[in-house]
Amino acid sequence: MTKTIMLQSRIEALLFVVGDDGLTIKQLSQLLGEVEENVVQAMEALRTTYEEDLARGVTVKEIAGVYQLITKSELADTIQRLVENPTVQSLSQASLEVLAIVAYKQPITRVAIEDLRGVKCERPIQTLASRGLIKEVGRSEGTGRAILYGTTKEFLNYFGLNSIEEMPALPEDELVETEQETDLFMTKFQETFSGVK
Repeated sequence: MTKTIMLQSRIEALLFVVGDDGLTIKQLSQLLGEVEENVVQAMEALRTTYEEDLARGVTVKEIAGVYQLITKSELADTIQRLVENPTVQSLSQASLEVLAIVAYKQPITRVAIEDLRGVKCERPIQTLASRGLIKEVGRSEGTGRAILYGTTKEFLNYFGLNSIEEMPALPEDELVETEQETDLFMTKFQETFSGVK
């Protein structure tokens, strides 16, 4: 494998992992330990490969100096079918638990969600964010300025709500311990929204 092809492969891997955030040439250069000129050349070669290969469903796009992996525009109809198909888009138990916690406790950090669930939540948070059900709504004031998550308009649409106030109230006296709290979230969530979409 030539150095240029290997560099393209490494760029592709990084762009895939960062998702919608994308990376600048400068960031890629630092992460790859390569001069920016080499990164630009590899990026252009990668973009050409994507555009010319009809078997590829993704391409590289630059938006305001940030490079992202995106689906090709000519596949919009295919992507739309996925968006409109609720059976394909059903959420896992872990994602539903995280969504319930965010909905009732927003704005909330990933660490706080993990404290409530007792397990890591990176994957469910990524899934929910990619589906547009939660989003970054700010940063905490503490050390590290952790991302705060909240629900979106799509969350309301998904569950047929007009506003977040329409969610069922949780009795405060029942929220005593972490395990009880998570169980109560899920019980109320499943009772209220079973059968929705």
